Amino acid sequence: MGKNLYINAENQFLKAEKLFKARQFKKAAKSYYSAGNNYLKLDKYEQAITSFINGANAFIELDRIQSSLDLLRMAGDSSLLNDDYLKANEIFKNAVEFIPKLKSKGARNNYYVIFSVLSYLCLFTKVKQEEGLNFIKKLQNKVESSYFKEHPLIVLVTELTICLRDKNPKYLEKVQNNLHNYEFSDAELKLMIEILFIANLQLSLKSELRLDKELYTTKENISLKVIIDTKPLLSVTQNPFFSYGIETFEIIKINLHLSDNLSSSRKPVIPFDLEIGKTHELDFIIKPHFQLDNPFIGPLSLTCEINNNLIFIYETVEVIPNLISPPPTLEISTKNLRPPLIEQTFPLEILVQNQSQGEALDVNIDAEFPEQLKIMRGTTTKKIYSLRSNEEIRWEVNLKPLEAGDYIVKLIIKFKDPDQNLIEETKEFPISIKL
Repeated sequence: MGKNLYINAENQFLKAEKLFKARQFKKAAKSYYSAGNNYLKLDKYEQAITSFINGANAFIELDRIQSSLDLLRMAGDSSLLNDDYLKANEIFKNAVEFIPKLKSKGARNNYYVIFSVLSYLCLFTKVKQEEGLNFIKKLQNKVESSYFKEHPLIVLVTELTICLRDKNPKYLEKVQNNLHNYEFSDAELKLMIEILFIANLQLSLKSELRLDKELYTTKENISLKVIIDTKPLLSVTQNPFFSYGIETFEIIKINLHLSDNLSSSRKPVIPFDLEIGKTHELDFIIKPHFQLDNPFIGPLSLTCEINNNLIFIYETVEVIPNLISPPPTLEISTKNLRPPLIEQTFPLEILVQNQSQGEALDVNIDAEFPEQLKIMRGTTTKKIYSLRSNEEIRWEVNLKPLEAGDYIVKLIIKFKDPDQNLIEETKEFPISIKL
């Protein structure tokens, strides 16, 4: 039966091709239509699309615009049955150019709405709703205002838009309850059920962003854990209305929004699967670079794909990290400007550097030397009001070794951070005196 049907479809198509070349457009359109329907019965969607488009071209030659538009709609529907939503969108959009040739204003109104909304619904499955809305708005001024606003398909688009914007599932329930009012073909009804399916998944998915600490300095990495709870999706995937018993879906893209002072240094490798009915953890490492008044992490956008075709984006809330500048730290070092020899005076340089981001205030430095190192010139105490980031202070002390041996020079430093917290440090530096 199938073989005979295929042979019949092929013969009808070849017959239509010859009739079209002979400019017998009426008979050609009829044969294209018959071939297309037979191809559909065999699930030969590409051949059906070609047949319906060629039949539409034959009707164009006859100036039967409405018949041409109906065949173009069938071509788009064939592409929907083939799960090729972007091709269907292209067909529906291209059909619009013939609508101005319709003589009836009412027919023009109707077809402008139908094809623009079908285009939007195709793009919905690829998370391109904005593009679809722009196309509808572009054609809106070609339709009578009252007709446009009250058309069930425009109401449908409005409800889908509000549903995702406000994350309110009651609008999905309204769409589902009104499916019989939209006068969809079987292919278009299949598309609507798929849209309701992915929209319900998007609204049902739950998540939480957790930071490993309550307070971070700008020198510390932030560990972010994203908890994805897919258990609520079971009520959607097990709903007999949808008939999609999927067990996993794939994350194909991750986009983590961060304030300008943060960057992501580690995130999950994509693509990866999420098993429905379980809780999953995604780990990120966030690197702070500088202080900012209002830092933020998130929202996190997950682009999710089902069966390598249907796509939706799930977006989490944001989390605010509590960031502070690290406390100032001072680096201290000493340097012998000449070799230290017994009974010979040599200069010792003391260097204090602030290489941190914070300012050191009320800096007091005391140098303590052993008795065997006699101070010949210079001061052992330094006091400065502040040492800002990337500033330094250095001075020299002339010492005269009295005995050979290994000694310790001790430097005691005290200062306050910008919050007036006292910080004390003691550092020791060995010095070897030779004969």
